[in-house]
Amino acid sequence: MSQRIRLLGIPIDTLTGEEACARMIGFLAGGAQHHVLTPNSEMLVASVRDTDFRRVLQEGDLNIPDSAGLLLMARFTGQKIPERVTGVDTVRQFCSQLSSEHSVFLLGAGEGVAERAADALRAANAQLVVAGTFAGSPSPEDEDEICERIRTSGASVLFVAYGAPAQDMWIARTLKNLPSVSIAMGVGGTFDFLAGKQKRAPKFFQRCGLEWLWRLMREPRRIGRIVTAVIVFPLCVLRYGKNAP
Repeated sequence: MSQRIRLLGIPIDTLTGEEACARMIGFLAGGAQHHVLTPNSEMLVASVRDTDFRRVLQEGDLNIPDSAGLLLMARFTGQKIPERVTGVDTVRQFCSQLSSEHSVFLLGAGEGVAERAADALRAANAQLVVAGTFAGSPSPEDEDEICERIRTSGASVLFVAYGAPAQDMWIARTLKNLPSVSIAMGVGGTFDFLAGKQKRAPKFFQRCGLEWLWRLMREPRRIGRIVTAVIVFPLCVLRYGKNAP
């Protein structure tokens, strides 16, 4: 098991992308259910304001460090995260290692996006079994129908792309009602990237931790989210450090 650090009271697993996938493959060998989260700077700020979301993050079985800001603030607080582990890279790598014994269900994103993401994953991994795809919504009124779809599919792995915190709150509410699912993971905008709807930043921006700048140049309307990640998050860590407020 990987070591964990804490930022704003939220545990973060200090592992590489390869180690994260190995942990997830290991989850499939047991009989328990596991909630995998991808905390980033915005999510940690949201956890300061939302105690229910904070509780979900604190109870995650695997909290993957999906933000360059987490690495920076870990160093600031005398801790260390070896590398940024993005949701999209984790999904790609994990699916490349998944045997045909286990199937995946893609839930969320815009209409038709999950289907295109599934096609891209299958094209890259001939052994991958996709049990189903559905856009749906995180609304509680739709939960019964969506859960029935997933139960009927028999999927072992569920990727949910409703964005945080909605996707993670949805998983926390419903996972117990999905007996075939061993791993449920909130994946944010992963389906958009897999489907080609969004483009990843060039490798230079990714290596320098400036993917946020690339996104801002392409989508100026994201300025509010960028301010939260780049300014508000460091200020919160400066104030609270490792501990919950």
